[in-house]
Formats: sequence, C-alpha cells, structure tokens
Amino acid sequence: MKKIKKYTIMNKTLTLMSLLFMLFFTSCEDVVNLDLDTADPRLVIDAEIIWKKGTDGSQQTIKISKTASYYNGTTPKVSGAIVRVENSNGDVFTFNQTEAGVYVCTNFVPVINMEYKLFIQAEGKSLVATEKLTSATPIDKIEQNIVPDFGGKDVIEVTFYYKDPIDQANYYITDYQSEFLIYPEYEITNDELYNGNEISTRYSHEDMKTGNTLKITHRGVSKNFFNYMKLILDASNSNPFTVPPGNIRGNIVNTNNADDYALGYFRLCEADQVDYLVK
Repeated sequence: MKKIKKYTIMNKTLTLMSLLFMLFFTSCEDVVNLDLDTADPRLVIDAEIIWKKGTDGSQQTIKISKTASYYNGTTPKVSGAIVRVENSNGDVFTFNQTEAGVYVCTNFVPVINMEYKLFIQAEGKSLVATEKLTSATPIDKIEQNIVPDFGGKDVIEVTFYYKDPIDQANYYITDYQSEFLIYPEYEITNDELYNGNEISTRYSHEDMKTGNTLKITHRGVSKNFFNYMKLILDASNSNPFTVPPGNIRGNIVNTNNADDYALGYFRLCEADQVDYLVK
C-alpha cells in the first residue's frame, strides 16, 4: 500500500515564519513588527459531530470563535449564540453554552447516512449547513516496526490496517495525537486504488519512543469534507515561496449575506479510536 501524505496543522503560515527567520539574523538587536494586512473578523465554526465506536455518541460539542490579527495573543470566543442541529426526521438537538465559545449537546442521536442540518444564530448572523453522517471502517490490527527515515536514522513506525468496503466510494481522515506532538498530525486517503481491499496506513515520527501512547482517530468522511481538508492541509504544508489557496470555504452559509461566510465545516463522522502503547 502507498505511504499516505502526512500533514501537521500549524497556526502560522510558513511564509511568515520564513520572513521572521530572516529578520532575526539580519537585525539581532531590533524588534521588528511587520505591518500586516488585516481583514474584518469572521466567525469560525468548529462543528465536528464524531461518533466514536463503542459509545452512544450522545455528547457532542461545537465551538464558536472569531478570527483575530496575527499579533493577537488570544482567540476571541463567541458567547450567547443559539445552536441546534436537526435531522431529516425532524428531531431537534439543542447545544447549550457551557463556557465561552463552547456549546454542548448531551442527547444527540447519531444515525449512519442520515442527513443533519446545523443552525447557528451568532452576533446577528444566521448560519446553516447540511451534511450526512458517514460510516468508518474499524481498525483491524496494528503493527510496529523499526525503519530508517530519510536521513538513515532508525525510527519507530506504527502501521494500522482496515478492510475497505467494496460497495461504495470511501474517504478517510486520520489524526494522531501524543505527548511528543504539539499539534495533531493528519493523514487523508480514499479507496480509489484500493476499493474492497485491505488498506494499511503507516505513521512514524523521529521523537516517538517506547512508552509513548499514540492516539489514532480514524474517521470515515464525506467526499466534500475530504476535498475541503485536502485544500486546508496542502495550504498549511505548502512551500513558503508558493501562494496557498485563499478563501477556502466550507459548507457553512450565511443566509443573510453570502459574502459574510463563516470559516469551518460542519461534518458528521463515525470514527474508530485506538490508544496504542508504543513498545
């Protein structure tokens, strides 16, 4: 099976990091603040309904914040929003605020392939999005080996396997979290070349050591969300001298003003999550 591209989500663009790096070495005594362009703040909706296998999926969380300038040390949280999700049967699931910017539902009912619609009223904006809940193929087994990295150094490699269904097109997003990672690392794949076969996904990191716990969250996702995430991940890992795609829009629509759209994507995913103890 192919080695699937690994992505790391970064908060700052590589281009800006490169500029700051050069400024550091050309002017070690002076502090330089770049005069960066600013834009009107946008709402940011982190709305992942994730149904982990082995749970009833009843507790779900949606987070709402706003964009801020590069030099702002905090992320503005949005309070006082009205948040609900309705399924195609007309059932309504209300998300209540538990802290600034955090909205929780404790009686959500996940159903594979059912359509759900998100409604948000926040800061005078009316936002909606629609998506179906996508199933995930369970992880069958996990193996561990020692392999050389690109520099020839031996590193630990963890491989997990799952059987892809033959009767449908499938798209997968996996994230890895551990104590040696500052941010989650992501991998995306689909079954275009492997439909109906066993798929293996490999993960290695130079800092992964015996005794670490590697949390693997393997999601089944829609084709549209897969394509959206590919754009996001390609942009965050692009060459610093290339122009990343701008205005990457999700599926969340402002019903009053289409140009004043929110950032983020309303997605519903079944997931298999495994905490693997590195040997």
